Amino acid sequence: MTAPTPTAGETAAAIDRATAMVLVNLGTPDAPTPGAVRRYLREFLSDRRVVDLPRWLWWPLLNLVILPLRATRVAHKYASVWLRDGSPLAVYTRQLAQAVQRECPQWRVLHAMRYGTPSFTHVLEQLRADGVRRVLVLPLYPQYSTTTTASVRDVVETARFAIRDSGFVEAGKEAADADADAGVAPMAHFIGDYHLDPGWIAALSESIRDHRARHGNAAHLMFSFHGLPQRLADNGDPYPRQCEAGARAIAAALGLREESWTLSYQSRFGREKWLEPATAATLKALAERGIRSVDVVAPGFAVDCLETLEEVAQMLKQDFQACGGELRYIPCLNDSDAHARVLAAIARDALAATAAQPA
Repeated sequence: MTAPTPTAGETAAAIDRATAMVLVNLGTPDAPTPGAVRRYLREFLSDRRVVDLPRWLWWPLLNLVILPLRATRVAHKYASVWLRDGSPLAVYTRQLAQAVQRECPQWRVLHAMRYGTPSFTHVLEQLRADGVRRVLVLPLYPQYSTTTTASVRDVVETARFAIRDSGFVEAGKEAADADADAGVAPMAHFIGDYHLDPGWIAALSESIRDHRARHGNAAHLMFSFHGLPQRLADNGDPYPRQCEAGARAIAAALGLREESWTLSYQSRFGREKWLEPATAATLKALAERGIRSVDVVAPGFAVDCLETLEEVAQMLKQDFQACGGELRYIPCLNDSDAHARVLAAIARDALAATAAQPA
């Protein structure tokens, strides 16, 4: 029997089987239960990039106060948005990787989590064991932050991959040469941010445009980003600058007047000063100004998750309704074909740019 002729995608995959791409997201509990949430939060909040308090102070506070008090409450929040196949972040991230795979049949495309499963560390170990020589690492954080993107890069360094960076690089960070013989270490092409990528700006703008075409324009558009302690920004974290630059680029693409949109920060934790203005306070101020309809989009999140679906689309929506207003949440790009095309193009461009760098 004659073997079937391989498709173009199958031929390309056979040619470039030494290259893989990993989409890395933050992570999520495996179930909406106190035990699963406690395990996830312990790993997440044990990262020094996330909480940089002295360990002698932080460990007792984390294990004796925060986890016992928060696990059950947070589990209820997860349960309110849980999907049939898992948490929204896990489901959409997995499906997004599958969509990117269709755009990049010449590569092996996987997804991983910085905290929880599938573990990014284990994914890198498996790729090394499989003989993959080149890995494109794309953290699903459009804006770079030392609390998120840099933590993903830490894992790549620990896994002893040589690194070539694309996008923002933390001050003092140099490309990691994992072995004396550069030919021994697999190469990781690390994409640090994409907050001003033209394709990403266009895809988000079109998503907002489409939502407003179907539901009508609210009086105001709010860009709500995840918050960050102010001291980190004061110490040079580029996150707020990138949030502002991206929001302005999207507003310009939409042709919005300055007074018709606002940038704010959500998801505060702890007592120290965080980036302002806060989303909850901003919504209250808008209501006091007589603005009764607000569209909210969250450009800092690649896919919908607890912070967008429970915090914004449920909790903040209810709070704004109590002030006499209507809040309409615009979903993230999630696993849309447009999102997959954007990320595939970003990866291809990064690979082409870093390939031109000297070894």
